[in-house]
Amino acid sequence: MKAVQYHHYGPPEVLKLVEIDRPAPKENEVLIKVHATTVTVADSRLRGFNVPTAAWIPARLTMGLAGPKNTILGAEIAGEIAAVGQGVTRFQPGDQVFALSFPDFGGYVQYKCLPADGVIALKPANLTYEQAAALPVGARTALHYLRKANLQPGDKVLVYGASGSVGTYAVQLAKYFGAEVTGVCSTANLDLVKSLGADHVIDYTKQDFSAAGERYDMIFEAVDKSSFSACMSVLKENGIYINITVPLPRPEMLWAKITGRQTLILGENPRREADDLVFLTELVEAGQLKPVVDRSYPLEQIVAAHRYVDQGHKKGNVTIRVAHNGHAHNT
Repeated sequence: MKAVQYHHYGPPEVLKLVEIDRPAPKENEVLIKVHATTVTVADSRLRGFNVPTAAWIPARLTMGLAGPKNTILGAEIAGEIAAVGQGVTRFQPGDQVFALSFPDFGGYVQYKCLPADGVIALKPANLTYEQAAALPVGARTALHYLRKANLQPGDKVLVYGASGSVGTYAVQLAKYFGAEVTGVCSTANLDLVKSLGADHVIDYTKQDFSAAGERYDMIFEAVDKSSFSACMSVLKENGIYINITVPLPRPEMLWAKITGRQTLILGENPRREADDLVFLTELVEAGQLKPVVDRSYPLEQIVAAHRYVDQGHKKGNVTIRVAHNGHAHNT
């Protein structure tokens, strides 16, 4: 089967299209015929080993010193069950599914084995495979943090980086939970963020969100490009600051934790539960949530897809079509 591998950290060109053996499902595993995957920021960072300096040594020990331990990227997939291992009753061949392929990634393939009790769910009936593949990471991440912060109806929420993968889902989910949402993005993405339900939009190239005179119950930092001090200046006294990209608190964050009454929630691994995908499926099928797909590439153009994501300006998600026998399947 076709797969995309990398054996060295580096630019997109380290990714190579190769032929490898097709796996067979073991006991309590399913074999998924992959029709779509994605290029997430996590894929881009792992490929280039772009990690904070403080995390360099533990990350290298975890990911591989000389080169990557897991040579196939791809954190999210959608496809159909091709076969099931002994003992599997949850799925059967022909089921259309989408899944998270953490913690080992491995989605840039034509066929992928996953535990049957993993983060897998039946695909929303009203989505294509490409759209469904764009749900497991971004939507699950946004859902995790909004739940952890105990978002309440009527809360005023500012989403910084509202046009990215997590940001587009955070806007929609915050609205679903009853919040008043302000999205911060660039000029080119204002209409997109409005279309997702944001009550207010701020163009960061023209306006400083902290000078708008508004105060917020929650600030959701999806891209870590804002000023922490600016965020704290407009966060209410008992407000919640979320930064999904920073796993370790910076000095100014530590000081804020000690001296302030606001709650800081920093980057962590969301729980890995299939129930989350089922909940998201229900929202999608009810018309309450939709994936935003910026660009789509065939698997053979994975290098170009990574180059685009590396630029840091994608709107929502970048998807990858995985063809079988020369034909891509996208229903």
